[in-house]
Amino acid sequence: MANDELTPSDNAILITLMAEARAMLNTELIERYGIDVEKSRREKLNRLRLVRSVRSGRTYLHELDDKGWVCIQDQLDVSSPKARAIGGALAAVHINLVERVMPRSGYRSLGEMFARVNIASGERPSNLEIRLRNTYAALATEPAAWVALARLRPFFADVDDADLDEALLRLSRASDVDLVPENNQKILTDTDRAASIRVGGQDKHLLAIGVR
Repeated sequence: MANDELTPSDNAILITLMAEARAMLNTELIERYGIDVEKSRREKLNRLRLVRSVRSGRTYLHELDDKGWVCIQDQLDVSSPKARAIGGALAAVHINLVERVMPRSGYRSLGEMFARVNIASGERPSNLEIRLRNTYAALATEPAAWVALARLRPFFADVDDADLDEALLRLSRASDVDLVPENNQKILTDTDRAASIRVGGQDKHLLAIGVR
């Protein structure tokens, strides 16, 4: 659909949510950055699964979705005929982050670089269960919040799937950990299904740590 082509304003929203690496109220985006994710833009970014939005009181809470992180990493286009200089500057920042800063710092993705907890590869514990806990802490909005395995797996590109699955199984036996299926199977994407782990005859899609 022609309407699905991202505009510079769409990409500005993605860049801002990447930099904040957390869910943000629309009112906060307006107050801090002058960015208003109005209805038509919100619906478009939600439809493309680039941004996840949920109602919060009289406004919306926005967070970069998994495809949004991929788009930021590989498909970002900040060119704009109306703001050529700033578009070029943003492109320079993006290119150098991906091609120069990330490899030098040991990060494997922009999601890892902007995580609110330091999980840079140079400081990763060798124990996969500790790495899983640290990565979960970087992605979860609060203790015991559900985090999709599809969001966790990209941080373990250096680990064999079988080894990661085994670590997830060990972790799931801890008293403060839950590993469960997605209740609403209709919302599962191919990425969610591929990232799941089979336990007790069920595919598990969601992880929570800090459960009481």
